[in-house]
Amino acid sequence: MTATYDSNDDVATLEEALPLEALPLDAWHRAQGARMVGFAGYHMPIHYDGIMAEHSWTREHAGLFDVSHMGQIGFSGEGVDEALEAMLPADIKGLKPGRQRYSMLLDQDGGILDDLMVARPADGAFDGAAIYMVVNGATKYDDMAWMIEHLPDEVVMNHMDEQALLALQGPEAGEAMAALVPGTADLTFMQCGAFDWNGVALWISRSGYTGEDGFEISLPADAAEGFADALCALRQVKPIGLGARDSLRLEAGLPLYGHDLTPAVSTIGADLGFAIGKRRRAEGGFIGHGRVMKELADGPGTKRVGLKIQGRLPAREGAQIFVGDNLVGEVTSGGFAPSLGAPIAMGWVSLPHSALDTALEIDVRGKRISATVVPMPFVPHRYRRATA
Repeated sequence: MTATYDSNDDVATLEEALPLEALPLDAWHRAQGARMVGFAGYHMPIHYDGIMAEHSWTREHAGLFDVSHMGQIGFSGEGVDEALEAMLPADIKGLKPGRQRYSMLLDQDGGILDDLMVARPADGAFDGAAIYMVVNGATKYDDMAWMIEHLPDEVVMNHMDEQALLALQGPEAGEAMAALVPGTADLTFMQCGAFDWNGVALWISRSGYTGEDGFEISLPADAAEGFADALCALRQVKPIGLGARDSLRLEAGLPLYGHDLTPAVSTIGADLGFAIGKRRRAEGGFIGHGRVMKELADGPGTKRVGLKIQGRLPAREGAQIFVGDNLVGEVTSGGFAPSLGAPIAMGWVSLPHSALDTALEIDVRGKRISATVVPMPFVPHRYRRATA
């Protein structure tokens, strides 16, 4: 596998320079009446029936999202666990078959290069991969170039670009998925496995990025349209675009790479310390561990926080955050929360101003609006977790 551009190039510049690619379901989206926009180098659906309606449908029923722009990567070969633990802060050795974890790639200074999911298929059940990883679409080529540079020759990395990736999210997702693939009813949050649908091999995890129960489904690109049709024929399911995906993940308090997470910020400041296993905290040994260990001991200089906005005017990315005349931070995600009927935001502020209930002001178009630091998620998560 060869990257087609220099991994040091700026992603935004590359997106402008490169022509947009089509997803495997491009024609299907257009036939459903989608409004298409450019995102992460692809033509993608922003909405079908409207962002507000699609947001509400997903919170109440089940929404089908096309996330095939994301990077799917398989790893195999001698010493794969040790090689990945040298790059990731996740406990790969302790990752059991049929389980997945949230993790991230860090640079040498502990800055976040990307956030990702990493899973262990049982006995090579997914295309022979010992480890399966999903990375963000806008960064996937940079990620792969970076990993090629750091992986030993014995570890083989396979960009699974022949696979589509769909996400079914919402409180009725379990019922809908079980109607097509009955075995998925036994999965709980962050479990995964190989399944079959009419002779098509599926890799399914019980996960997603909306805060709702749901599934992510990897399948051959040429089978994606048939599977999407079968799901959307069910009464619970409608196709949902990027707009609602963003408002759902914001309500869920989930960070978006390139906005809330960048190489300039840290794992601990981002409140993602849960992704660093107990053994990894004790041993270190991963790229960027120096900053992680220091911030675990001393605390970060800045923190990612949730913000409740007073009034109806939303605070968007880039809006500056003040205490009096002092600039203390910046909004990194913001918008209207349909489930709450009010604007919310996420941002980074200096540690002394990150405590819950701290009163702040945000400059929105030259006007100061009041905001308060609040807990995240803004809307409770409803994952189907395993019971004791």
